[in-house]
Amino acid sequence: MSSVTRAVATIEDLGRVEGKAELIAGRIVRFMPTGFFPSRVASRIFRSLDDHAEETGRGVAMGDNVGFAIPELSSGRESFSPDAAYYIGPLPGNRMRFIQGPPTFAVEVRSEGDYGPRAEAEMAAKRIDYFEAGTLVVWDVDPVANRIRKFQRDQQAVPVEFNRSDQADAEPAVPGWRLAVDRIFA
Repeated sequence: MSSVTRAVATIEDLGRVEGKAELIAGRIVRFMPTGFFPSRVASRIFRSLDDHAEETGRGVAMGDNVGFAIPELSSGRESFSPDAAYYIGPLPGNRMRFIQGPPTFAVEVRSEGDYGPRAEAEMAAKRIDYFEAGTLVVWDVDPVANRIRKFQRDQQAVPVEFNRSDQADAEPAVPGWRLAVDRIFA
């Protein structure tokens, strides 16, 4: 009998992948493209975060598909690629490379396939990974329900919910930043 050994992928391998992907347990996990509305929602959040970063001179906002390389977590994860993010920390010397470290604030916008029990379990597992890596706040953005659930590292089991007519925040990860939920889902 012969056995086949699968090569373990590295961050360098991930950097050569076209499209959105993350490195988890030595495997490159690709993501399907998202639809129109989830992309618009993520773009609105990024634009507001970017304006805030420029106005305050603190942190940097990232749009979709930026890679955050992290030391291997207990799940085996070694990277994140959130739909939008805010980062406070050292930028890579080579600006073409991934950011070394987790996002301070990560935004995950649900796509068409991100509903149901399996998707909920996957999203909960990813939030655990974010918090283990050091992320302070994660938003679970639901464009179908027009709702944002804010999870904080120090209060993971009790999300804050923002709905239409609310002002959503990412405290303490992005001090002073607020965004109207109505604007996100316009």
